[in-house]
Amino acid sequence: MEILASRVLLRPADYPRSLSFYRDAIGLAIAREYGAGTVFYAGQSLIEVAGHGPPSAGGTLWLQVRDVYETQAELRGRGVEIAREARQEPWGLHEMHVTDPDGVTLIFVQVPRNHPLRRDPRLTDDEH
Repeated sequence: MEILASRVLLRPADYPRSLSFYRDAIGLAIAREYGAGTVFYAGQSLIEVAGHGPPSAGGTLWLQVRDVYETQAELRGRGVEIAREARQEPWGLHEMHVTDPDGVTLIFVQVPRNHPLRRDPRLTDDEH
């Protein structure tokens, strides 16, 4: 099986409230709108906020940003409540948590330059 694309599908309890959260508060760009839903760009993935079907809260979104501390300040400036302050985790990533209107956790992640996620496993340590 070959996966060609992926996205996270959210079915919020209050579509207009969640649409405003992802579009205005978080500031995601719209990839397309289809009347009963909106699809947002989120790096190499997509987030679809659907205004149809039964609400189904839960899950977590992992969103990589260049600078999580700048992102935190930007979101605060937009009035977004920070659920957990940005900090470096024991595994080396810098993370900050925000909760959407339906209780979905958004983890904003900064991958430091020397973190293994940025290393090319094809290269030796001398080549990095």
